[in-house]
Amino acid sequence: MSDVSDYERERQATIARNRELLAKLGLADASQALKPTKNARSFVKPVQPRVKKPKEPAMPTRQSTRLRRAPVDPNESPASKRKREREEEQRRRQEEEELLAAAEREREAKRPRHHDLDLQTLTDDLTPEELTELRSTFATVLKTPYPRRTSSDDAYVFDSDMKEEAEVKELREKLGKLKVVSRAKVTQDRIYSAAYHPEPTKDLIFFGDKHGQLGIWDARAPVEEVADEDDDVTPAEDGEGGKYYRLQMHWPATSKSSISSVKFDPIDSFSVFTSAYDCTVRSLSLTSGIATEVCATDDILLTSIDLPPHGHEMWISDAMGGVTHMDLRAHRSHAKRYELSEQKIGSVSVNPTRPYFLVTASNSRELKVWDARMLETLSSRSLRSLPNSPSSSRSPSKGRDNSVVTLPNEVDSETIEKLLATKKGQSTVRARWHHNKSVSSAYWDPRGRSIVSTSYDDTIRLWDIKPSWLDKDAPFPSSRPFSQIKHNCQTGKWLTILKAQWTTNPDVYPHFTIGNMDHSLDIFSCKGDHIAKLADKTKITAVQAVTCSHPSIIERVVSGNASGRCVLWAPEDLV
Repeated sequence: MSDVSDYERERQATIARNRELLAKLGLADASQALKPTKNARSFVKPVQPRVKKPKEPAMPTRQSTRLRRAPVDPNESPASKRKREREEEQRRRQEEEELLAAAEREREAKRPRHHDLDLQTLTDDLTPEELTELRSTFATVLKTPYPRRTSSDDAYVFDSDMKEEAEVKELREKLGKLKVVSRAKVTQDRIYSAAYHPEPTKDLIFFGDKHGQLGIWDARAPVEEVADEDDDVTPAEDGEGGKYYRLQMHWPATSKSSISSVKFDPIDSFSVFTSAYDCTVRSLSLTSGIATEVCATDDILLTSIDLPPHGHEMWISDAMGGVTHMDLRAHRSHAKRYELSEQKIGSVSVNPTRPYFLVTASNSRELKVWDARMLETLSSRSLRSLPNSPSSSRSPSKGRDNSVVTLPNEVDSETIEKLLATKKGQSTVRARWHHNKSVSSAYWDPRGRSIVSTSYDDTIRLWDIKPSWLDKDAPFPSSRPFSQIKHNCQTGKWLTILKAQWTTNPDVYPHFTIGNMDHSLDIFSCKGDHIAKLADKTKITAVQAVTCSHPSIIERVVSGNASGRCVLWAPEDLV
């Protein structure tokens, strides 16, 4: 009797017929071609892998004295007993001191830092090699000073529409070709603010995030090749990468330290200023790598800063409706705060050609243009008695709990209202423009002529201010914007507020960038013409809420999203 069943003989015959049929069709090796190859990857390699820091050992768990006590010899002598008790008491005291020191270190980690911080302290998670790379990057941009440039108020003002249309057409040809050439997760948390360094040979962008971290992105730096588990080396794909460095500029590293504004020193761009919700303004020197505190308040959140081109002054807006003026050449105790609104002022912008004109955007639904010369005439009251301090610039003064605070002189809202009620004070507020909802931001263009505002009423508004209006000592005759653009600004709780940002390049027709809720980036001219819409659905799947442009090169735009991931838009042949 055969050991093979009839079923098995039939199955083997069927297999043989199928193989013969596949051989006739030339498909005998088709099954081998369908198997996955060794080099196929089901994951994306990190653009810039980080060296994992060793975890700090956990603190020992507290135990009762009874459990910690060693077994006692019932036959021990009185002398041995006294020695054992002394050792136990000494050990108990040492453990108490260690617990108290650990608790103090934990409390200290949650307090704001008001002292000077060096680069080593700011970059605690960087390796020595990365720290050396960062210093080398700083050295590159320190070779040449780049002061902030402005243009005259009649620049790009044409007699005929044909010349203006030609400028817009040229912009569309250049900016419409921008593509994603580099991407990286520059900060750990949501991007709140950004600034583009004017160095033309590098794309160096500074991003401020939700937890007080300043991310520095060298977007086109060469990327090291990364080996996977099988030691296969593959370069970064799609032009992604660059090098980024994370500095903890403000402390503690929580949402109480969100960096609301980033500005370069307009004198030479050798330092960068940051304001944050920890109620401080800091200055990071790219020359020395030292971050110093410029301004601090007790409990007033700082929402934005701006500096005129000469760089000797700073204007700071806050969440309590105030604007503070500082002379950076004088001791910061001479700062003066003006209560200009009953509600939060989200931004303050200084006119670059006439630095005494300010524009403020407030939750009171009003945009106002102020003549700061009239405000300076007001007398102020000191918030509290100031200690005697040296006259050197930016030296600290002590507040409660030995923290360093600035105690500016205050001009209250009642004093300002009295000024506005007088005939002399009627020109203090040159314009008062109403919006249907809160005004998110308002900024002057590089000519000091146009103003762009964004609002929660989903409208971008543009005003053109004639130079003759600025020269007259009287309110502006018109209050209507010459252009209104519908734009979705409903960012909600989890996205950074959309703000229209002018390009600071004075050599190009004025235009601004703003994020779009459909995961793209819009560019508009100073007349409201839509220049370009930058999008790439294959690479971008989040709202690009924060934007800025290169101060020296037209075809450069960057954007950042709520996860800390940033994108460089540039010509495709740049890669």
